[in-house]
Amino acid sequence: MPELYEVMFRRRDVRAEFTGEPVADETLRRVLEAAHSAPSVGMSQPWDFLLIRDLATRQAFYDHVQHERDVFAATLQGEEAERFARIKIDGVLESSLSVVVTYDAARGGPAVLGRHAIADAGLYSVCLAIQNLWLAATAEGLGVGWVSFYREPFLSELLGIPEGVRPLAWLCLGPVSKLQEVPDLERHGWRRRAPLEDFLHFDKW
Repeated sequence: MPELYEVMFRRRDVRAEFTGEPVADETLRRVLEAAHSAPSVGMSQPWDFLLIRDLATRQAFYDHVQHERDVFAATLQGEEAERFARIKIDGVLESSLSVVVTYDAARGGPAVLGRHAIADAGLYSVCLAIQNLWLAATAEGLGVGWVSFYREPFLSELLGIPEGVRPLAWLCLGPVSKLQEVPDLERHGWRRRAPLEDFLHFDKW
């Protein structure tokens, strides 16, 4: 299997395996350069990368995440609630640092080539940068965990993000003890990956 494919299939959303060891500056630079090299609509490069090492900031975000976890948990019942209770949802405090990736819709404007008919094309561009970062980190032997239990206004205020710029991803980053063979949500019985054939359509839906 070509090395690129091996990295793609080895990539995991990391929660519990962070060691907390530091990331070398040159390694972090390579990972961020990979993210910054992603394609973007109209060459707008609508992303920014905030590197979060400050423990107080991470603790404040962690506390917010735990509150949102409780909000979601309150919507579950029975076996579903029991399964969710076993799932760790973040590595905010255990990881070496975090990278917050933002989206600036005004970047490259006012006329962004290629975005006039698809307003979300800029969002897609940032997601490509995030995927590049994730694959590069995996190739470097690092883990990444995307934390999604947060409210955007809270994170914007916490980090002083300017109005009009959206925080799209809080990514925990750092060395890991291992990458799980099976994704966490599959191991805990939350969902399982369906076969490709279930998602293939030819010519029409």
